[in-house]
Amino acid sequence: MSKLYLVGTFDTKSKELGYLATLLRRGVLPVVTVDLSTQKPAEAADVADVSAQAVAACHPEGADHVLGGSDRGAAVKAMAEAFARFCISRQNDISAMIGIGGGGGSAMVSEGMRALPYGLPKLLVTTLASGDMAPYIGSSDTIVIPSVTDLAGLNRLSRNILHNAAQALIGMTASPYLRPIVEKESLGLSMFGVTTPCVTQITAQMKPDYDCVVFHATGTGGRTLESLLDSGYLCGVMDMTLTEIADELVGGVLPSGPARLDAVCRARKPWVGAPGAVDMVNFWAPDTVPEKFADRLFYNHNANVTLMRTTPDENAQIGAWIAAKLNKCRGPVTLLIPEGGVSALDIKDGPFHHPEASAALFDTLDARFKQTAQRKLVRLPHHINDPAFSAAAVDAFQSLQQDP
Repeated sequence: MSKLYLVGTFDTKSKELGYLATLLRRGVLPVVTVDLSTQKPAEAADVADVSAQAVAACHPEGADHVLGGSDRGAAVKAMAEAFARFCISRQNDISAMIGIGGGGGSAMVSEGMRALPYGLPKLLVTTLASGDMAPYIGSSDTIVIPSVTDLAGLNRLSRNILHNAAQALIGMTASPYLRPIVEKESLGLSMFGVTTPCVTQITAQMKPDYDCVVFHATGTGGRTLESLLDSGYLCGVMDMTLTEIADELVGGVLPSGPARLDAVCRARKPWVGAPGAVDMVNFWAPDTVPEKFADRLFYNHNANVTLMRTTPDENAQIGAWIAAKLNKCRGPVTLLIPEGGVSALDIKDGPFHHPEASAALFDTLDARFKQTAQRKLVRLPHHINDPAFSAAAVDAFQSLQQDP
């Protein structure tokens, strides 16, 4: 029987971890406690089922590299790497995981959780939950619960919070998700509000043959899509919304990171894409837009989201970046150019209609993209949200699937 893993630093959080362990043992799965302490405290040495020494030994440079120094920051970083390797080595034994921590503890726990498969219950109770958790959670499906109080001993409120967290995980493990015996292959798609009609139309056409998994192109969405492509979860991708690249290159708040499209090169799975929504860069409320962009064209998507129109120079840069990435692909790739516009705002008489900027994007892609028997670029006289464009995208993907 696989087990429920309870993780934390027993040198500073032993009372909270002990309380959680008592609650979790009321569930259906055996509980394994894991110590991530970095100072080797004598009083914590025998508390956890898996000692900090045993976890640290998973580091490629050995346990002494993790536990032998005086720099806490370096020790936390090393223990995080060791714990991720520990989690990978025990994947078949772990049915669920719960961890607690402040800054250092959360960094170590979350790195291990990111190494575990999607769908496996992962719950982190942390003092950091009200802040930016992106560096900790990444593109994983870890559930974050605010600890509310500091994790510095038990009190009436912390017992309540930890009790609820334990009950949530017990519920997940008592009634686990059962995958169907026969499943369609999963197809990844990227979408933004301004490309929704395109992707909705594609999904309707592909749904009979594929399990369509749509990702919101908010930076995390693109990274998650590519993580699943790397893992083999997706049989292919219809990447109709590359807006995260605009944020990455121009300086918006929803960047994909510099590795966007790299998984496409590695996976060599069928990929059909379009430069959807690269006419815009995302910011939060208007007063968050950097001063250097003060003279630019903006569109208030809502009170908390401000969109900035990309310029011809920026579109040329985006086009060159996309082409350079796709030119490295050795798998079947088709890039479609929607000459009628790349988003709901980029349309005749629309707020982001800018023929010069569009021409800079399309012409750069056309000039820089190196076509081969496996790698194709197709210019279409349609807007990205036109049914004809969606139909062409479906035809392109199906032809890649049929190619030997």
